[in-house]
Amino acid sequence: METLLQDVKYASRTLRKSPAFTAIAVLCLALGIATNTTLFSAFNAIVLRPLPFADPDRIVAVWDQNPKTNGRASVSYLNYVDWRDQTTSFSDLAGYEQRSFAITEGDEPVRLSGQLISANLFPMLGVQTQIGRLFRLDEDKAGAAGVVILSDAVWRRRYAADPGILGRVISINTLPHTVVGVMQPLFKFPESAEIWLPLAPLVATSPRTQREVVMLARLKPGVTPEQANLDLANVSSRLNQQYGVISSEFVGKTRSLKDEFAAENITLITSTMMGAVTFVLLIACANVANLMLARAAGRQREIAVRTAIGASRMRIIRQMLTEAIILASIAGALAVPLSWEGIRLIQMAIPAENPMPYYMHFSVDQTTLLYTIGVSLLTGVAFGLIPALQSSTGRLHETLKDGARGAGGSARHNRVRSALVIAEIALSLVLLVGASLFMRSFASLQRKGVGFDTSKIVAMRFYLPGSRYESSDAKVAAVDDLLRRVEAIPNVESATISNLIPMQDGGAGSGVVIDGTPVDAGKEQFVSWTGVAGHWSETFGLKLKDGRTFTETESRDSSRVAIIDETMAKRFWKSGTPLGQRFRLTSDTSRAWFTVIGIAPDIQIDQLGSNDQPQANIFLPYPFLLARNHGLMVRVRGGAATSVTSAVREALRASDPAIPVFNVLPMEKIRELSFWQYKLFGAMFGTFGAIALFLAAIGVYGVISYGVSQRTREIGVRVALGAQRGDVMRLVVQQGMVLAGIGIVLGLVGAFGVTRVVASLLVGVSPQDPASFLAVSAFLAGVALIATAVPARRATNVDPIISLRAD
Repeated sequence: METLLQDVKYASRTLRKSPAFTAIAVLCLALGIATNTTLFSAFNAIVLRPLPFADPDRIVAVWDQNPKTNGRASVSYLNYVDWRDQTTSFSDLAGYEQRSFAITEGDEPVRLSGQLISANLFPMLGVQTQIGRLFRLDEDKAGAAGVVILSDAVWRRRYAADPGILGRVISINTLPHTVVGVMQPLFKFPESAEIWLPLAPLVATSPRTQREVVMLARLKPGVTPEQANLDLANVSSRLNQQYGVISSEFVGKTRSLKDEFAAENITLITSTMMGAVTFVLLIACANVANLMLARAAGRQREIAVRTAIGASRMRIIRQMLTEAIILASIAGALAVPLSWEGIRLIQMAIPAENPMPYYMHFSVDQTTLLYTIGVSLLTGVAFGLIPALQSSTGRLHETLKDGARGAGGSARHNRVRSALVIAEIALSLVLLVGASLFMRSFASLQRKGVGFDTSKIVAMRFYLPGSRYESSDAKVAAVDDLLRRVEAIPNVESATISNLIPMQDGGAGSGVVIDGTPVDAGKEQFVSWTGVAGHWSETFGLKLKDGRTFTETESRDSSRVAIIDETMAKRFWKSGTPLGQRFRLTSDTSRAWFTVIGIAPDIQIDQLGSNDQPQANIFLPYPFLLARNHGLMVRVRGGAATSVTSAVREALRASDPAIPVFNVLPMEKIRELSFWQYKLFGAMFGTFGAIALFLAAIGVYGVISYGVSQRTREIGVRVALGAQRGDVMRLVVQQGMVLAGIGIVLGLVGAFGVTRVVASLLVGVSPQDPASFLAVSAFLAGVALIATAVPARRATNVDPIISLRAD
């Protein structure tokens, strides 16, 4: 311990004597450790941290899967009940279904994102209320009295955290519900729900064809997912025999809860980012190792003297490592507040309209702090070991003999330092290419047209609550009344109502069968479809390519007519016109045909970040997709798109004061929100690339500057023999550019491999995009040239008389 304290004291004094070296080394390491800690907080939240449930590794998601297409689907409530009662692999099987609800009491109705849950769901997850209780089994039955559990946020926001809320009857969708519990703070299962009602009272009478229930199950001890899949397949077979075509194409399958809750693309990008910041840390380590090698070369006489008076090689190595670990520890301490700021900036970049799931929170928690400490210590050993080993192998006699002239750098030292710089440049190029590809993806999406002018359209959602809107006729009448009122507002040019808002959500999907084109069951091509009311084409400024739009009568009743987009026309009717042709949807149990009456231009329905093949779209009269949760889109004649928002709200309230309005956004904002991730990814990769570029530039400058200092005598002799300034400049610059060239070539090879990993995340740009590779290579070469030119210029000012006299 005494020897260790001596090493620490000596290392501290030595570092204080070299403030410039210490500051640069700490800065480089702090940047590398901070970026790693920031990204690890995200990686930990998304990939590593267990879900906040009891024994989450034994919980699986259960889906219906089509064995012909591998497509997954939710299950019907009746299938859920059968699987719950007939399977033997699970100790518990629970279900939930997303619903919107409106609290219709008070001055202003409020729409809440909610869930219908089976009474056993929360006990299976191992979660509890903070006040009150969970649902009882008798409350999760058809005909049971209405009960509700509130989130902590709703309890505080709507009811001022009143502890007397338990037992209070509140109006939900105009019906009375008794509050039985309030969940723990931040809990919003499955992602952002704010209110929970029992499942059975609202869906027990749903047909077996209505697949809307999501199931979770807890495996019995000793049961594997493969055994559970076999059990589900057997039950599915019995259900297929019992109910025939309704269930025949699907077989129950399990999936791990972690895979279910963490989107595959988010896991991939987070893992990729973690790899990127590891590159940044490696570059920082290489930089500081280079600095320490240069510093150690100047300390050869000191080390030789210590060796001469009895210091062992191990003691010299330990002393050098102590200095390195002190530097890394200081850098690690500085990295923590930098990481807080990095996390804050990432959170600010995530739109409030698209929040992260409640269980994914980025923070410098205990795990992250332990990671930071571990990285700091490992970093200290990593960048300190090479200089320590190099410095401790010096030749004592030669060093003492040449001490008066100062220690020079050996060829071995120079080769190591050059190799480190080459590695820095190669890693920097990989990062910069990745940044370029993501930035070009974002730029491509930013420029991409959506098929209509977004600047004059405002979109919002409204919800039709209560038994008043239970019937189809009531929904149709309400939509007609709302459209009439909205289109009477001054400056409103037209309006349309649909379950779907383009680039946001809504609509439905189904297989399609074209009349006269036979296809095997289960192999039908997939199409998206929605029901529309009002002036759909006028609101989006679309002129039909052929045919006509719906008449007012067709929009109100169930006329089996349809408008298709150009993608569907070209995909299913390659020759001849689709007008007058018929198709049916496989999800339509009536198996009746629709007739095509119009062809509309393609517009962007899915989010812009999708890499999939353009989806064929069908627009049907509104009654074919009746809903409670509607999208209202309004085209404004003059002024900003949101200028009519207040008037539209008043129009809806005049129709029914219980109708809540929410998610009011200009269509241009919806367009931007559909690809915000690419802006964040590009900014993060760009930041990492900029840090890597800064560190690489320091590395190149350091190596060349040190090389100039070691070659002062040689340069002096060359100048004395008549070498011109340009000759000296070329000599020095050539040394730096050779290193940069080797690093760029190696980096290109690495980038070609790494970019293939993120190919699925890129939009509008190839993972081997030549422009990105060439531009980044040229840019990095330019930075290396500048970093080399500074010490090269200094070399041209060497006075041969002074340098020879010093020798």
